[in-house]
Amino acid sequence: MMSELKTYYKSVCDADERIKSFIHQTAVLSSSAINKITGNKIFFKCENFQKVGAFKFRGACNAVFSLSNKELAKGVATHSSGNHAAAIALAARIKGTKAHIVMPDNSPEIKKKAVAGYGANITYCPPTLEARESTMARVLEQTGASFIHPYNSLQVICGQGTAAKEFLTEIPDLDILMAPVGGGGLLSGTAISSKAIKPGIKVIAGEPKGADDARKSFKAGKLIPSVSPQTIADGLLTSLGDITFPIILKYVDDIITVKEKSIIEAMRFVWERMKIIIEPSSAVPLAILLENPDLFQNKNIGIILSGGNVDLENLPF
Repeated sequence: MMSELKTYYKSVCDADERIKSFIHQTAVLSSSAINKITGNKIFFKCENFQKVGAFKFRGACNAVFSLSNKELAKGVATHSSGNHAAAIALAARIKGTKAHIVMPDNSPEIKKKAVAGYGANITYCPPTLEARESTMARVLEQTGASFIHPYNSLQVICGQGTAAKEFLTEIPDLDILMAPVGGGGLLSGTAISSKAIKPGIKVIAGEPKGADDARKSFKAGKLIPSVSPQTIADGLLTSLGDITFPIILKYVDDIITVKEKSIIEAMRFVWERMKIIIEPSSAVPLAILLENPDLFQNKNIGIILSGGNVDLENLPF
């Protein structure tokens, strides 16, 4: 197990070298008010300040920059409802290649605008996984582009793992590192870096109760797909993948679910107390601490704030 972890972590370090002059090394912030209310010392890694407003730029950069010139000549492609789409579009623009993006037609307006703004070719499809995949297959056939999965790709996972690597370099004495979980790209990358750098650290994921397939899968030890998830956290609607799930099973300590009300409270709390904009998915780990005040006390807790792309016309408070 240790040699596997070392191999994974070496790929994170390679990704770090590959992308570090293109990404932001994001700030770590804290709030005395949030510390007081939760009874812990909490540090927030602000990936809402990352390019494209989300951690996704790390994985997208690593995946796009890992392609050969021959592959890049045909462009890159993905399907995504937002942050990953914008990240691939920007990474492709940096590399001077074309991005072909399949987006569900009900994607948030802010995310559609961002992807178009980075110069991608967008194809809209109905908001089902089946429609996404069949539309993607058609685009790939027409273009010959390289497909970059939003999370179920080792290049993407290792790119996302650079956030935790930076975090633990800056704040080495964390007891717990928390991240939200959707498809598991951020979580599996976070777990790889955390356990490689600091084997005793606890890695805990937050997930909405209305989209709790990751927790179910984690507890059952087998992949249980998401069926009609209902949550305000639009970044956490996808099921785990066959690459992310085994990594999570091995290196993550727990997955804890939270109510919608707690997610909205946590999101509002960060806006009010820290004066920064985060999206609902980012608020899920803090929601765990607000919903379960006795779960952790007097701990140094790191939280990765995954993104800040919110539709300001459609706030939940």
